[in-house]
Amino acid sequence: MPHNVEMVTVVGATIRLFRGGPEDSGAPPLVFLHGAGGHTGWMAFLDELSKHFAVFAPEHPGFGHSDDPPWLDEIADLAYFHLDLLRVLGLDRVHLIGTSLGGWVAAEMAVRSTARLASLTLIGAVGITAKGDPIPDIFRMPVEENLRRYYADPERAARRLADLARLEKTADINIVAKNRATVTRLAYRPRFHNPSLPKWLHRIDVPTLLLWGGADGLVPPAFGEAYQALIPGARLVVLPNAGHAPFDEQKDAFVVAFLDFVDSVVVRRMG
Repeated sequence: MPHNVEMVTVVGATIRLFRGGPEDSGAPPLVFLHGAGGHTGWMAFLDELSKHFAVFAPEHPGFGHSDDPPWLDEIADLAYFHLDLLRVLGLDRVHLIGTSLGGWVAAEMAVRSTARLASLTLIGAVGITAKGDPIPDIFRMPVEENLRRYYADPERAARRLADLARLEKTADINIVAKNRATVTRLAYRPRFHNPSLPKWLHRIDVPTLLLWGGADGLVPPAFGEAYQALIPGARLVVLPNAGHAPFDEQKDAFVVAFLDFVDSVVVRRMG
């Protein structure tokens, strides 16, 4: 499906927004929040989902081509910003998806307000601990080890490592540094979790899907189990042969699992 990239301003901060989907304005809205690595653009799974939904994929403040506003101090600030974004865009009954750091943001949004949400999907989300343990320290981890944990497929990890070596010669160093600085500021102390979040997850009152890669070595499925124990009625789906980005590594299985979940949400609402 064709998509557009535009700049939108919310509470004085201008961000980059990818959007696509059916021309029919009646398509249900879907918002995707990216992870700590930055916005990856209009990926194949977003294109697939845009056949069914009006898809909005914003780039967080502090990342990439978006503004880094002076008020951005913690993950809660991103949560409030994106709640305001839903309001500015006039979106209701939103299927909210967040991956990794974006999953943390989505969870923080949902404990504050589900008024504009139809469902919540967290993919390999950080934000809490698993039995008291945070995720590994990714900033102290060699790139090779990070990729080994990120992908289920070792050959894919090797190809990505080679790609990164080539990209170093052409990448915008300023954006890479900006993304890393923002993640460090928002999420490094304590490491990729909010100690207060678990006690409020019971407030999430929309259908919730927890979608994990079975071979995720950065945020293992134990974190999905921890979220499931805290969010009422949450459904945990673990995709085999997938790592930290199941929507990329196992795109078709991811889309099937998500659409099955959304279908169950619709049936539940009609019932």
